[in-house]
Amino acid sequence: MKQVIVHPERCVGCMQCMLACATAHSKSGSLFSAVTESPGPRPRIHVGAGMHEEGFPNRCRHCDPAPCQMACLPGAIYRQTATNTVLVNPDVCINCASCAMACPYGVIRYHEDPLVPAGKTVAIKCDNCTARRQKGLIPACVEVCKTGALTFEESDRAMKRKTVQVARSVTAEAPPSEQSQGFALLHTVKKAITEINQSR
Repeated sequence: MKQVIVHPERCVGCMQCMLACATAHSKSGSLFSAVTESPGPRPRIHVGAGMHEEGFPNRCRHCDPAPCQMACLPGAIYRQTATNTVLVNPDVCINCASCAMACPYGVIRYHEDPLVPAGKTVAIKCDNCTARRQKGLIPACVEVCKTGALTFEESDRAMKRKTVQVARSVTAEAPPSEQSQGFALLHTVKKAITEINQSR
């Protein structure tokens, strides 16, 4: 089953995934209309900065078993088996924050959302763009990611590709890195700047 795979080494921190996610979860589905909506749509993917100021797209991993689901006292969190997606039923959520405390990735937020009952603060997390996928589209964050930091593919295929990449990198006659020179340079510069700032 396909899922969103994160490749943090490719992230440049542009935050386009956050914008696309918020737009996809707005009432209108349009960026131009979404900015005037109340409550305003918010992203369900969050880009953080790593130790060397490199971007890291953090999103729900839809764990199995899911700690958030096990911690949910009213049973608002459930797994949609057809897509293997962990979802929140906003009508059942009581905003107790048990799921957020249990989540090892810190990706559950609490706020009003355009797609839930008006005036109700509930747990909000990535839903793997189920509405988009029902229309035959891929998740919004993946669609806008131009660097390939987010891909939508079978996890087995992604892991096999990574295994081959690591195996080739440790070979005596290893070919040049599959990471583009631009990304390698960007991460090298960010790391150097961080080291300079720390030495002051």
